[in-house]
Amino acid sequence: MKPSNNDEKLTFGGHLEVFRRLFMRIIAVAGAIAMVVFCFKDTTWEVLLAPSEWDFCTYRWIESAFQFFDMDFRFEEFHVNLIATDLSSQFMMHITTAVYLGMLGASPYILYELFRFISPALYENERRYSVQIAGIIYALFILGVLMSYFVLFPISFRFLGTYSVSAKVVSNITLDSYISTFVSLTLVMGVVFQLPVIAFFLGKIGVITSAMLAKYRKHSFVVIMLVAAIITPPDLMTLILVTIPLYLLYEVSIRVVRWIE
Repeated sequence: MKPSNNDEKLTFGGHLEVFRRLFMRIIAVAGAIAMVVFCFKDTTWEVLLAPSEWDFCTYRWIESAFQFFDMDFRFEEFHVNLIATDLSSQFMMHITTAVYLGMLGASPYILYELFRFISPALYENERRYSVQIAGIIYALFILGVLMSYFVLFPISFRFLGTYSVSAKVVSNITLDSYISTFVSLTLVMGVVFQLPVIAFFLGKIGVITSAMLAKYRKHSFVVIMLVAAIITPPDLMTLILVTIPLYLLYEVSIRVVRWIE
């Protein structure tokens, strides 16, 4: 099936008007979610600050895993003070965080609106593939966000927040630093988890093959470890917890390219 004739009749100005309306709807939905997040301040910040606690669920899961293998391992209790140095920093960070979470919460709707915008110009089979690819991209991004929240950020915070060059130096982490690191690591993991999608497109245009990826599997494992070492603190446990899922994504990429072939 060819693209819609109605879409072909739209002028450049008509497309801009459609895009303007789309943009305004996205802003309205994201703004509404941001307002809800802003109003539920206690719940929002309880979730955001949970990874900074010494008894965060990830630590309990790791301890349970060691106990399952009859190994007595316990994380030491720690406390890191979060401070605000500017008069308006807490209020402004509350607004900024609400906007971030509003965009994240509205992301399914944003994908839907963008697909509605471009779908009239696509063939029927292209629309079908576009829906599948968009769903996979979003699912992988959410997996990356969860990976950052439950694994990468809490362990990174624990290591960096408690690291001390001397007993005379006390760490007081600013709220701005906490949130900026949280957002940065979350975005990095969301992007890194798109590896199978990148492999799909590269395989589609013939840049890579499954045989090539399989041949350089060992080299790729070393590269993945280096990337994990860069985005994680110098801690062996964190390195392992990040390297394993990234390497599994590489193996998935091999199978994706093989499926294309």
